[in-house]
Amino acid sequence: MGEIVGVGLIAHVPTIMLPEDVRLDINEGHEISLVPGLEKLRKDVFETADYDTVVVVDSHWATTVEFVINSHERRSGKFTSEELPRGMHGVPFDYRGDPELARLAESFAEKNGTWITPIDDPDLPVMYATINLWKFLGEGLDKRWLSISICQTATDEDMLRAGRALGEAIAASDRKVIILASGALSHTFYKLRDLRKHEASDPSHIFTPGARAADEERLEWFMAGDHARVLETMPEFHRFRPEAMFGHWLVTAGAIGEDRCTAPGEMYSEYENSIGTGQVHVWFPRPAEGFPTPNNLTLSRE
Repeated sequence: MGEIVGVGLIAHVPTIMLPEDVRLDINEGHEISLVPGLEKLRKDVFETADYDTVVVVDSHWATTVEFVINSHERRSGKFTSEELPRGMHGVPFDYRGDPELARLAESFAEKNGTWITPIDDPDLPVMYATINLWKFLGEGLDKRWLSISICQTATDEDMLRAGRALGEAIAASDRKVIILASGALSHTFYKLRDLRKHEASDPSHIFTPGARAADEERLEWFMAGDHARVLETMPEFHRFRPEAMFGHWLVTAGAIGEDRCTAPGEMYSEYENSIGTGQVHVWFPRPAEGFPTPNNLTLSRE
């Protein structure tokens, strides 16, 4: 029987891929905490934990009529971002996939009232929300990595259902899995002529005081293991436009028991700004009793 050995809400913000001198230049001479945070997370967890596969819930991978999970035996090549090629260009990547786990996720989708399709097309694009994290946390470790999309027509409930299917697939496998919710908290950018005034990481640059307060409130709940409160207040949080409708976290939450999960988080960075958006690394270690299994009794919930 498989298990989830840890999950993270992890920032993939392009700034982490910039050269150190550029990072210092845009952050008033100081290093952003996200970079040493990833380095510490790799040392503490990814180089020492017993796991087979990393599943990235990729907030930059938007699909429309289904969730898609990549089912390649291996992915390799060079990545250049269409969004920010100045900072992310010619990035080499090479990692094993996990087609068996991808197909298992598909097999549990229907019973959870959703659609997950495994795709192994060699020309399927890969997103920097996956590549950036692999470069810091996976390169050189020879673990399996795969990504699942965010369906842009999905509701909060649809995201949770996809997560339940993923959680059941992991339980039905022989895999020990880390899930990374790759994305931000509140996510509104400044306009072009203003954004260079707001590149520093200080959270005083978050787009609005309300967005900052909403982010910090949820971080308090995460630190206390109050996952139920985070889920209950999603309608309020949507007012502050979390990245990808916060789907990267909702899918993850569906896999770890939703409101029955009480695992407290550990901050692996400060809460930081990136041109108006809220960025942070939060790691949730496996509780001694394990994460709760997905609860299919909630299937009928609207």
